[in-house]
Amino acid sequence: MKIAVVIISDPHAGDEALARLFNAFALAYEADGAGDEVSIVFIGTGTRWPDQLAQLNHPANARYNQLRHLVKGASRSCSVRWGAAEANEKQCVTLLDQNKIPGTVGGASLRSLLADGWQTLIF
Repeated sequence: MKIAVVIISDPHAGDEALARLFNAFALAYEADGAGDEVSIVFIGTGTRWPDQLAQLNHPANARYNQLRHLVKGASRSCSVRWGAAEANEKQCVTLLDQNKIPGTVGGASLRSLLADGWQTLIF
């Protein structure tokens, strides 16, 4: 299987957002362990997660480091809009800009994932 785990929850939104993140990571971990092809993509306010997750005291830091090889990247336009572009570049998270929406710097293309046969789940 090819599974795209798309994280849009905002790390500033409290327990529900953290629960979404943990569930996304649980799926990615299980699928990777089963030999599936897995990509993690951050979009929207979810582009703020990588900088948070890099903090050693973050409750999901260890799991993030375990799954970091699965991170495809973060939407460039969302990273810019939500103030996360510099932090994502610092964390070596690729800024995805395949979707050339006029008036933006380009964002992650969810359509390309679907077109390439990826089962796409949004958290």
